[in-house]
Amino acid sequence: MSETVALSGTGGRETRTTCPYCGVGCGVIASAASPVSFVGPATISVRGDDAHPANFGRLCSKGSALAETTGLDGRLLAPEVGGRRADWNQALDTVASRLADVLASDGPDAIGFYLSGQLLTEDYYVANKLMKGFLGTANVDTNSRLCMASSVAGHKRAFGEDVVPGLYADLEEADLVVLVGSNFAWCHPILHQRLLAARQRRGTRIITIDPRATATASDSDLHLALAPGSDVLLFNGLLAHLVRRGAIDQAYIDRATRGFAEAAELASADASTLYRIATGCGLDAADVLAFYEAFETTARTVTVYSQGVNQSAHGTDKVNAIVNCHLATGRIGRPGMGPFSITGQPNAMGGREVGGLANQLAAHMGFDDPAAIDRVARFWQAPRMARRAGLKAVDLFEAVGDGRIRFLWVMGTNPAASMPAAGRVRRALERCPFVVVSDITRTETSRHAHVLLPALGWGEKDGTVTNSERRISRQRAFLPAPGEARADWRIVVDVARRLGFADAFDYTGPAAVFREHAALSGFENEGERLFDIGGLATISDSDYDDLDPTLWPKPAVGLAALLHSSASSACPSSACPSSASPSSASPSMGLDANHDADPDANPDTNPDDGRLLGQGRFPTRDGRAGFIAVRHEGVAEAVDADYPLALNSGRLRDQWHTMTRTGRVPRLMANTPEPACDLSPVDAARAGISDGDLIRLDSRQGFVRCLARIVPGQRPGQLFLPMHWSAAYAANAAAGTLATPVQDPHSGQPELKQVPVRLTREARGWEGLLITRRDLRPTGLVHWSRQAVDGGWTYALAGSESVNEGILLARRLVDPTLVPTLSEYIDKRGAVFRAAATDPAGALAEAILVAPPGRLPSRDWLLSLLAEPHPLDRDERRALLSGRAPKPMPAIGRIICSCFSIGIHQIRSAIVGGCTTVDDVGRSCRAGTNCGSCRAEIKGVIDASREPATSEA
Repeated sequence: MSETVALSGTGGRETRTTCPYCGVGCGVIASAASPVSFVGPATISVRGDDAHPANFGRLCSKGSALAETTGLDGRLLAPEVGGRRADWNQALDTVASRLADVLASDGPDAIGFYLSGQLLTEDYYVANKLMKGFLGTANVDTNSRLCMASSVAGHKRAFGEDVVPGLYADLEEADLVVLVGSNFAWCHPILHQRLLAARQRRGTRIITIDPRATATASDSDLHLALAPGSDVLLFNGLLAHLVRRGAIDQAYIDRATRGFAEAAELASADASTLYRIATGCGLDAADVLAFYEAFETTARTVTVYSQGVNQSAHGTDKVNAIVNCHLATGRIGRPGMGPFSITGQPNAMGGREVGGLANQLAAHMGFDDPAAIDRVARFWQAPRMARRAGLKAVDLFEAVGDGRIRFLWVMGTNPAASMPAAGRVRRALERCPFVVVSDITRTETSRHAHVLLPALGWGEKDGTVTNSERRISRQRAFLPAPGEARADWRIVVDVARRLGFADAFDYTGPAAVFREHAALSGFENEGERLFDIGGLATISDSDYDDLDPTLWPKPAVGLAALLHSSASSACPSSACPSSASPSSASPSMGLDANHDADPDANPDTNPDDGRLLGQGRFPTRDGRAGFIAVRHEGVAEAVDADYPLALNSGRLRDQWHTMTRTGRVPRLMANTPEPACDLSPVDAARAGISDGDLIRLDSRQGFVRCLARIVPGQRPGQLFLPMHWSAAYAANAAAGTLATPVQDPHSGQPELKQVPVRLTREARGWEGLLITRRDLRPTGLVHWSRQAVDGGWTYALAGSESVNEGILLARRLVDPTLVPTLSEYIDKRGAVFRAAATDPAGALAEAILVAPPGRLPSRDWLLSLLAEPHPLDRDERRALLSGRAPKPMPAIGRIICSCFSIGIHQIRSAIVGGCTTVDDVGRSCRAGTNCGSCRAEIKGVIDASREPATSEA
């Protein structure tokens, strides 16, 4: 694939790049009118790249809307020092000066960096090199610590290295796919659609293990709604079951592993009976047995796990409990077999490759190996090499709070909202003597910045990312840098040069950084580490520009063939490391003739297919994989009389992190426009809560307010709150405010899936709606949240005050410049207030409505006036203060399909017209025919239509 191709007849170009959202790493083709200018509107479009092996042209709702995130609303466009605009020299001089001062007065461990899986590999690399090699501290961690650190630790304990053995193709070659702690349909929808297509084609069975009845569970053959924290018990029970049934591969265990007896003995003691397992997991014994027997009898089994496993105080043990079962059956690195960690961020894997975590060195080396520390120091010619692991994310911010960290640089993430105990993090940031923030927009974290640096965003950045199947893809710029924004790698390099390290940071561009990163991966490697892309260490700038999606490893042989191989191909056999080829075993991996794989044992293993570990050799000192004996420990913090409910948090279908990009896209906000907590009918009745009520959740860390969403399939005693809302989109709805900072002892990953809370109904004296073109942050209100709509924003308002007091509070939000055109209405009892203002052209500019709870009129007509501004006629002006259209207008209802903006009323109309299946609905109105992540919800509408007296707003 070439980087760009001309757009015929437009003067523009198409650019092959990569989606910046989840770890699937979908290929995107972006086009922009030429020349592109941010002064006026640029014509930008995106579509899936048919030639990219991750997605083959498909995009999810978020990826499909990428073009709508490229505007400059809310973007940081110039540096700021002390809250005032500054030039780059002043800003960088200030950062370097303060860094040098802290280094001299307090030592290197008083410095901290907090990075992000949003960074490109080249950004990550230079930041880690500066900190660990030249400032002398490993206090550099990443928000990936909150996502996949437990997978890293589990892989290293079992395999000796952080390696994902399989490929996405294994989902299509498996006969059984077990999804653990993953709402695959929403969080990785393109892979989910590949899996569903495989099931339709070859009958793949799907088992989902998740406390929640998710969209993924609805697509499964069996759903095990296990109790939170019981994963280890369930998989220990599976291992014990396999041993009892004689369903283990003893020859493989003897040849390729160690520690089996200890792991099997503890598993058998921990999960001694089916009754104990079912009771401890809160499951039906028959369902547990059905899962065990399916795993036992299905050789081609893939176990996919994600945040429900990782985000736990026992996440590493959960990972190893899963891996143990695959090791016991020899199902690793072979077609359609293996444990598969799916990452949440686009470059979480790339960050792992360059040592983005505080306990790692670059190129899959670690601080637990003095030779590795020396090797990296010599390669970098580092004057002040860090010699021990640094502070992980939770500990890092605790050190900020107690004064040990006196200089903090945050890049591309928002810990003030996303970290557990977020209120404590905000207080720590407030006390920190010097905070630098590099980002594309203002966040809660940037409020505390002494220096604010504008970074490039998607569409402007140039570098590489690595997806969950180890595939390196290029992220290419197709837009110019807006304002004075700069690449993250360049910002770090400019600071390093000011600190006197110019020779070591003499990069001419991202290709130069990548070459050094690749060279380090192969430096003194000799097959010891599977991560080896040394074959790309001499890549030219032009070949880097044209680099196709490429699986690692890529050792330093056959460079020309590697660069020009097809996008879906793996490394040629001559280029594969010893783990992939029986004839190339390296003594440094502890391999000898006794450990060679029996070719007849794995007849379907192709050493050229890109999978790793399939030949039964591992990058450990003895060449063997390690079984890890793990014990079921339960939850880190149990519910009690004060906090009797367990809160889970996670993603929504159409949103991303703290919504810094997706929150400004109207069609991505339409499905779930307000923060809401899912609760069961049982818990709602017990607390006297109705659907749509304002509720308060309290934990030992803080509180949030949101709406109640009563979900029949929600398990009693458990709540679910989406992770996305921050202070930019709601008054007090950040899930991180509630979460506990309790960490996994091995990975340092905090517990985000089981937070004890109490639930109360908040009295509402009034509610309101502000419809405006302005981007506001209301103050002085008990509750507000906002939603991007075509042409502007809507603000949902609420308070415990009387309606009259609510009117006064809401009236203050009106734009004072619009007062001359403002028309107002208030009823005689003072219970209903409506006001509207027009712009100089006579189009609707703003409207505000206040009423007692439940009495606000429909917003559809007013929103249509905002979306399609035009001079209002007499009838429309008269109707403004009623909020109702002067003529009947069709209502599409709540958006179900974000890709095509299809609402629930349109889907119901299709059902009334004779559609009885999801595919029928798709043929009728296109809903569910793009990314497919709304198909479960469409099915729910179809099912509800068959039930008497069922309705939905």
